[in-house]
Amino acid sequence: MSALPESTRSAIESGHLAHLVTMNPDGSPQISGVWVGLDADEIVFASMSDRQKLRNLRRDPRVWISIPTGNRNAMGLEEYVVVHGVARITVGGGAELLQRLAHTYIGPGVTFPPMRGDSDGFVVRITVVRVGGVGPWSTD
Repeated sequence: MSALPESTRSAIESGHLAHLVTMNPDGSPQISGVWVGLDADEIVFASMSDRQKLRNLRRDPRVWISIPTGNRNAMGLEEYVVVHGVARITVGGGAELLQRLAHTYIGPGVTFPPMRGDSDGFVVRITVVRVGGVGPWSTD
């Protein structure tokens, strides 16, 4: 997909908790709440430990994200973005990304993560394949 439209970028960076879906080994969905941001046209999130979502993405990089916006359209429907994408995991940088996202999700001046372990975590970068949902970004 080419550059994300401004309406989609605003929704992604709105500070609403994203719902990330990955596929478990048995084909069932695994759902996690994650803080998301943007790095150019990629969606990014971080994890400080090697969680199930990361193990799933190593095996199957397909990912789906749903983000509410807190807005209603002219028909009264709540708007939300659904992103279909492909993920790649990089080692390190998780703590720095969480610190950056904490300013959006918690507030300015906060220090996060509050307890750092012996790892710098992981950053997941998602290449957007398709955008849908209810809102000006919808192509469904």
